[in-house]
Amino acid sequence: MKNVVVVESPAKAKTINRYLGSDYTVIASFGHVRDLPPKDGSVRPDENFAMSWQTDERGSKQIATIAKALKGASKLILATDPDREGEAISWHVRSALEEKKLLKNIEVERVTFNEITKNAIATAMKAPRTLDQPLIDAYLARRALDYLVGFTLSPVLWRKLPGSRSAGRVQSVALRLICEREAEIEVFKPKEYWSVEGLFTTPDKADFTAKLTHLEGKKLDQFALPNEETAHKARDLVRSSALSVRKIERKRTRRNPAPPFTTSTLQQEASRKLGMSAQTTMRTAQQLYEGVDLNGETVGLITYMRTDGVTMASEAVQAIRSHIGSAFGKDYCPDKPRSYATKAKNAQEAHEAIRPTDVARTPAAVASVLTADQKRLYELIWKRAVASQMQSAELDQTAITIGDGKEQTLLRATGSIIAFDGFLKLYIEGHDDKEKGGDDDQNRLLPSMKEGDQLGTKTVEAEQHFTQPPPRYSEASLVKKMEEIGIGRPSTYASILSVLRDRNYVRLDARRFVPEDRGRLVTAFLTSFFQRYVDTGFTASLETQLDDISDGRADWHDVMSAFWHDFSATVAKTKDLKISDVIDALDQDLGNHFFPTRPDGSDPRSCPSCTDGRLGLKLGRHGAFLGCSNYPECRVTRPLTVDNGEETALPDGMRLLGHDPATGEDITLRRGPYGLYVQRGEPDPEDKKAKPKRATIPKDRNGEELTLKEAIGLLSLPREVGPHPETGEMITAGLGRFGPFVKMGSIYGALSKDDDVLTIGLNRAVDALAKKLASIRTLGAHPKDGEAVMVRKGRFGPYVQHGQIIATLPKGDSMDDVTLEEALTLLEEKGKPLKGGRKTATKKTAAKKTATKKDATSKSTTKKATTTKTKASSATKKKSAATKTASSATTSKRTTRKKDTPQKNISEDDLPF
Repeated sequence: MKNVVVVESPAKAKTINRYLGSDYTVIASFGHVRDLPPKDGSVRPDENFAMSWQTDERGSKQIATIAKALKGASKLILATDPDREGEAISWHVRSALEEKKLLKNIEVERVTFNEITKNAIATAMKAPRTLDQPLIDAYLARRALDYLVGFTLSPVLWRKLPGSRSAGRVQSVALRLICEREAEIEVFKPKEYWSVEGLFTTPDKADFTAKLTHLEGKKLDQFALPNEETAHKARDLVRSSALSVRKIERKRTRRNPAPPFTTSTLQQEASRKLGMSAQTTMRTAQQLYEGVDLNGETVGLITYMRTDGVTMASEAVQAIRSHIGSAFGKDYCPDKPRSYATKAKNAQEAHEAIRPTDVARTPAAVASVLTADQKRLYELIWKRAVASQMQSAELDQTAITIGDGKEQTLLRATGSIIAFDGFLKLYIEGHDDKEKGGDDDQNRLLPSMKEGDQLGTKTVEAEQHFTQPPPRYSEASLVKKMEEIGIGRPSTYASILSVLRDRNYVRLDARRFVPEDRGRLVTAFLTSFFQRYVDTGFTASLETQLDDISDGRADWHDVMSAFWHDFSATVAKTKDLKISDVIDALDQDLGNHFFPTRPDGSDPRSCPSCTDGRLGLKLGRHGAFLGCSNYPECRVTRPLTVDNGEETALPDGMRLLGHDPATGEDITLRRGPYGLYVQRGEPDPEDKKAKPKRATIPKDRNGEELTLKEAIGLLSLPREVGPHPETGEMITAGLGRFGPFVKMGSIYGALSKDDDVLTIGLNRAVDALAKKLASIRTLGAHPKDGEAVMVRKGRFGPYVQHGQIIATLPKGDSMDDVTLEEALTLLEEKGKPLKGGRKTATKKTAAKKTATKKDATSKSTTKKATTTKTKASSATKKKSAATKTASSATTSKRTTRKKDTPQKNISEDDLPF
């Protein structure tokens, strides 16, 4: 009897199936097969947090596949990932099968493995266990927490803060970190300071640089030279001093390698060194874990990539040490293996660190079977793991103090050289802004000199500096911060960052997170009315409680009850919350952001229209905006934006590109239900029929890179390209629902995705129309109005057209043979409007139903007649056959006409705006 093994992904299933052989059937669950329905009542606190689970179409299909494989099987082996989420997937599979009563007389086992290799799989199959209930309970608690916070808090946001999207237990805390950092940057006041540095020469004519550290016997701190005057005095004093070497200090230091990767450190280093987003990093790591085709066999290249542990299996450590000795020499391998301990808060360390499954598979050896991203990430993981077991690097650091004879003026030169490169021979850890091997002076080699040497002065300069605000978070630094304070988990970091961008709460600018005004409003609201639930300490304590549940130290129902008691009470208090209270809270928090101080000292809130009105934050049905206090007498409004002369993201997904040079109206980039578009101006509240000019953005155009000039060009469409060289008719270019096109009269020609509708020239336009013109023949002018009568090739056959009236050609007639007279007759007899064909169709449908009823009556009468007389029956059959033939011909004729009806041509009315 076969055994059925369930894993998450098809790639994983394929690899494991090869290892296990014919006695096993390996099936992928494609992740979770069940989830909470996205509606109220899926988690019921009043019923001890009972949950309702639903299986979607894909999940039902996979359960059916597993159920089919279980027929005749003796054992179900759940082999999903070795973490909390993997345990939950196995639990869902088992529960779904139990509900269908499909596990009778079938033994259920759980196995886990940290790497997808033949040896690891075989070892795991020999050591099955039961499902880990504490891990499942921790999953249930986390899922219930996230659901209750999201489905309870988000509706409050929608009611009290229109335009906001959602709130999340960890997502909102991460957003708060980004917004608070931005607030720090906005209030930061740069402070001026100066430094003095000189270029000096030794008796051997070797040059080196040194910085001023003491002046008039006093040590200089960062702001000791606050302005140009004091800096120049110090510079002149150094220039006039006779300097010599006063002191030389030398010492050897050791630098140890970093531990192998955890999930968060991998995401950080991939961001810094490779420019990969957290999501791309995890997707690529998943591919390396599940395996690649190597010499005809699918092999997993790395161990499980969702981990906060920094240890490696002893077998792997020994293999790495052997490789170091053979590849680099015995000097690069320490006497005993290195051991590491994690510094991350709340780390579980349930799994190994991320490492290569076989150190012998060097990056060069497998490069040919990897994609570009896979190759770069595998090389990073391989080098980091190997370097973690290499010898420490040794550096000789030198510090030289030079000064005058009284040592009132002192300067210092520092440098170091690598005495033994150790692990630096293979791997140098990256830094957040740039990759460095250590201090800036690490590789600066100072010239040979001794104490007492007289030095020559070449140049001495004073340099101005300003203090810098704290940097915005990058993906790497934000993940690091979240890990340090203990919020989120390795498997959640990538999704948290992705959700913040998908909700338009933040955007990435130069690989740094910038909060949108929408995100800042949400954060201000939550910190004002739900302070506890966006507090980093409270969120971290919840993570600790979830860990206690997974370790069996706490009951998940008790944790949920304590949380829900306080949380539901806080939410209940917001029922009586007035919009004015919300506005006051937001205005107090974000007033300086929306109304920054003006250089001329004038009131930034003064209304530009009325004399006594003041601008303030308002909340409308579609979100927040700035408006005058004298509304409705004064109707001055503007979208949320900071008037600093730069393009700024607006709170509801808009971006101000600039102003129309002709009208002065705002031109904004917006996101609609069908994609991005640009808009000039705003709707007139007095005239609802008047709509602002809009234009779609081509799908191949990046909205983030759209310029004001391009937006104005799109708003000016359709534009005239030039007259057709043969007919003289004007050709225009525009954008329609099916993409860019050129048009001449009523003839349209489609453009390719490589064509720029704003710059396309006449020759390309003529080429695009040529194909369409080849399918159209002008027969002549209509005698009534002189408008052209054409025969055209349609989707279901040729047809003739006069203005908006069309008529299909009889079946078998060629468009090359039809004459003007025949076309006029067809239009007169069978012509129908190009638009509004629904009424005609309705009439035809009704007629068809009537005909069907008549045919049914005829058949019934014929059937009765056949029971009386044979001759009459024969005659009736003939008549019935004739009737059927006629009916069939009629139906065929109608069907042919329906098929021959051409597809509706694109007209100006079909364009989206």
